[in-house]
Amino acid sequence: MSNPLLQEFKTPFNTIPFNEIKKEHYQPAMEKAMAMGRADIQSIKNNAAPPDFNNTIEALERSGKLLDTISSIFFNLNSCETSDEMQQIAQDLSPMLSAYSDDILLDDDLFKKIKTAYENSDKQQLTKEQLMLLEKTYKSFVRNGANLNDASKNKLKEINTRLSILSLNFGENLLKDSNQFEMWIDNEADLKGLPDGVKEAARMSAKEKGKDNLWLFTLDYPSYIPFMMFADNRELRKKLYMAFGSRSFNNNEYNNENIVKEIAGLRHKKALLLGYASHADIVLEERMAEKPEKVYKLLDELLEHAKPVAFDELKEVQDLCNTLNGPNPMERWDFSYYSEKLKNEKFAINDEILKPYFQLEKVIEGAFKTAEKLYGITFEKRDDIQVYHKEVSTYDVKDANGKHVSIFYADFFPRPSKRNGAWMTSFRGQNKYDNKEQRPFVSIVCNFTKPTETKPSLLTFNEVTTLFHEFGHALHGMLADGHYESLSGTSVYWDFVELPSQLMENWCYEKECLDLFARHYQTNQMIPIELVQKIKDSANFLSGYQTVRQVGLGRLDLAWHNLTEIPTNTVNEFETNATIETELFAPVKGVNTSCAFSHIFQGGYSAGYYSYKWAEVLEADTFEYFLETGVFNKNTAKKFKDNILSRGGSEHPMELYKKFRGQEPSTKPLLRKSGLLKR
Repeated sequence: MSNPLLQEFKTPFNTIPFNEIKKEHYQPAMEKAMAMGRADIQSIKNNAAPPDFNNTIEALERSGKLLDTISSIFFNLNSCETSDEMQQIAQDLSPMLSAYSDDILLDDDLFKKIKTAYENSDKQQLTKEQLMLLEKTYKSFVRNGANLNDASKNKLKEINTRLSILSLNFGENLLKDSNQFEMWIDNEADLKGLPDGVKEAARMSAKEKGKDNLWLFTLDYPSYIPFMMFADNRELRKKLYMAFGSRSFNNNEYNNENIVKEIAGLRHKKALLLGYASHADIVLEERMAEKPEKVYKLLDELLEHAKPVAFDELKEVQDLCNTLNGPNPMERWDFSYYSEKLKNEKFAINDEILKPYFQLEKVIEGAFKTAEKLYGITFEKRDDIQVYHKEVSTYDVKDANGKHVSIFYADFFPRPSKRNGAWMTSFRGQNKYDNKEQRPFVSIVCNFTKPTETKPSLLTFNEVTTLFHEFGHALHGMLADGHYESLSGTSVYWDFVELPSQLMENWCYEKECLDLFARHYQTNQMIPIELVQKIKDSANFLSGYQTVRQVGLGRLDLAWHNLTEIPTNTVNEFETNATIETELFAPVKGVNTSCAFSHIFQGGYSAGYYSYKWAEVLEADTFEYFLETGVFNKNTAKKFKDNILSRGGSEHPMELYKKFRGQEPSTKPLLRKSGLLKR
């Protein structure tokens, strides 16, 4: 049987032939690609010439490329188009891939060559990008156990294999526990307060399950969030909140408590084995923050400014709640409902007023126009590029001269086979090997409100900023212009990677940008200037509360990963102790964040969740510069593209930032922007 994953892709731009790939192709293709990768390593080891940058460091960088391609296809689909069969393949493949990686990183003979090349390379003759690759390669081996003795290496391999399985189990449990909850409503009175579009979407969800004349609500964000914001029925809000807050914390087969503790414990053991005090120390060594103390300093500074503001905000919401004869004190399942009413009272603005101006197709077009005005790139829709699901759209991205830049995939709607949330990913990276340029295939995956029988997909303003956020990541990938793939695009320090994405959100608040796309889906009327002003005025609504919440999540992450010893108390007790200073409500029995905290136990954010706030410091500092020069100033945009977007991880991020901005960032712009610091 011919395996399309092992052949040249004879498709436009050599894009992935999704229609030809069957599930049974993955494992044999991976096994073949691993054998080829091992052969690449063997040829480096067999090379009789003295180890140097070209024959060792660069050769290693270029090894195993087929495996990288197949892995990215498989694991991307396992996140956005999964099935029980895909998850079983992932369970089988993950230990094999972990072992493959360990065999390379713990290979004594290979490391000797790398060490020789590292020590003997003429660093004066290397470019900054080559120097970065040299440092990164050597340190990655040391940080992954190359200096350990054989017994410790074997122990490390066991830990890595177990961690790869546990991470998969965590994500599968969370997806299954989320999907199994359904809240069926048969009495229309229980829908009081909900906008018509939300009710219609719930009716459509029920119909898709074969049940007419009922309404279905799930834990998918487009279903969960509007119900919590608008539903008058307090008991049903509580029911939905408890279901969401207890995901993978229930007494069933999908409980993640033991997995959370085992992952945290194994990461701590691994850190000690490698000579570090904690997992956080390992992670932060290759971050802009450098060490846990700097992260705590940032989080403490933000908390100091945000907490008093958050308490004032809570009091304001409670006061409104009291005037409406609501509960005193409010519970967590009341807060979104009453804060939405307060927002409407203060700013006369809410999602239902704004949504008609944010038709998904027009918002996408607006993101494209924004990128064109800033960076000169255009997006041409293609129908001849294969996709993994009928809802996915593809685009050929071109520069101002019409030259191909990237293929862009967009996947916007929830489905049971897709995990919750929104993310950017790549199906192929960018490099410049053998005097040829490989351009990237970049994708954004979201879970937005679906079209209904009577309305197109109309986005909440939060969904608009989410789309621009992920599009910012996509631009970082698409505009990559490096030589080495492992240093290209979004392959940067983790607390730097959110700068382009969070920066893009700012344009959603600017009239010059909104005028490009915010038009009423029925009348085509441009969004009124007074609504634009209200969007700006309400931008800092609950900013203290939101900042305290983010600080709490950052502290919870660090608590699990800056351990001095493995915890003996329960997951819930541990979490309570870690977040006590950032709690704004009384604890609710039966809910838990850690068991559903996929960013840190399934994604790559362990000891790195703080990076959202770190990047906000960079982003606020950057956008102040745009505001000073003009939000569509071509020179400022060119400086950002040339020094940040195109450069990837080719230099230390602080050096790249200073080349763009001319100085190191300050926290002051963020505190000013958030309304937490008076000018």
